[in-house]
Amino acid sequence: METEAPFKEIVEEIKEFGGEAIKYCYQCGKCDTVCPWNKVTKFSVRKLIREATFGFPEIDREEVWRCTTCNRCVEICPRDVRQVEDMVAMRRMAVGYGVSPSFLRMVRSATAGLAAEGNPFVEDRGNRAAWAEGHNVPTFTEEMEILYFPGCFPSYDARLQNVARATANILHKAGVGFGILGTKESCCGESIRKVGNEDLFKTLAKENIKTFIENGVKRILVSSPHCYHTFKNEYPEFMVNFEIVHITQYLNELINSGRLQIAKEYAKKVTYHDPCYLGRHNNIYDEPREILKKIPGLELLELTEAREESLCCGMGGGRIWIDTDMEERFSNLRVEDAVSLGAAVLVTACPYCIDALEDSRLGLGYEDTIQVLDITEVLQAVI
Repeated sequence: METEAPFKEIVEEIKEFGGEAIKYCYQCGKCDTVCPWNKVTKFSVRKLIREATFGFPEIDREEVWRCTTCNRCVEICPRDVRQVEDMVAMRRMAVGYGVSPSFLRMVRSATAGLAAEGNPFVEDRGNRAAWAEGHNVPTFTEEMEILYFPGCFPSYDARLQNVARATANILHKAGVGFGILGTKESCCGESIRKVGNEDLFKTLAKENIKTFIENGVKRILVSSPHCYHTFKNEYPEFMVNFEIVHITQYLNELINSGRLQIAKEYAKKVTYHDPCYLGRHNNIYDEPREILKKIPGLELLELTEAREESLCCGMGGGRIWIDTDMEERFSNLRVEDAVSLGAAVLVTACPYCIDALEDSRLGLGYEDTIQVLDITEVLQAVI
């Protein structure tokens, strides 16, 4: 006699994949009022959660991968539903079932690159430190003050390699003893985890943790808020704790201690964009502003939506690997807001944000109107 496996409710599967808080939703709809998608199209987190509790049959549709994990909905939710975790749980379930629709083709490519070379670009691991050639950047050794972990985009992307070089130049100027791991470094795994590939995230995390321990790493400096969040808040799941410092925190520390001197004026109107993973996820709002305010001649303007209410650039939650129609890009609204303020420079502190904002700046025809710069690029110009 055959024994049939009992049917498991989809909602129970979502809870098992990390979406336990889904049961607390009472459909107030506050999440939809702050979701950035509703500035450019129609999208309902509330509806997805409701459908999930009734079976959620269509896990292959793009709505499941729309959430950028910006955390606006989590902040406003009166029942602590933690919608970001629920959305990622649904994606984990989809990956577990082998769901791979056509709009995830770039995710598949990134997955292959991460598995083979430790980066999402399918680039040779041997070229990971090529950005540092000619900049006197040593290999990290245990007696150094800090490990600089530039991350994937500043290591391989031509535009963002400028950020890694600016960082290295500033550290040299301040007399900081630092080094990099170069080819030993792998992606932190943040984005691939957010699209539901938990197994690959764990593989990358374990590789990095092993490398950090073997090389005597204690303090890690990062350019990316996504690396910051992952190392600080997610790697402790593996029973390790390293001191993690974002570049904005470290630069402010160097300036306040007198190790880094600002020598020039920067007579421009500047506005600052708060990255989601630096701001809402990790409450780092003041340090970047304090740095900019210390620069003579710089006039700091605030965007319409700033600090806790900052508008997401659209690249979080793995969306960096999913095509977004030009007319639906949040970064367009961000650039338009900066231009309307009369800012000459839109500054941020996240590689994903720079990538998105640069695309919008050029796509909207503002290449001669406004610059998009990382905060290290601004600071490099005045030291």
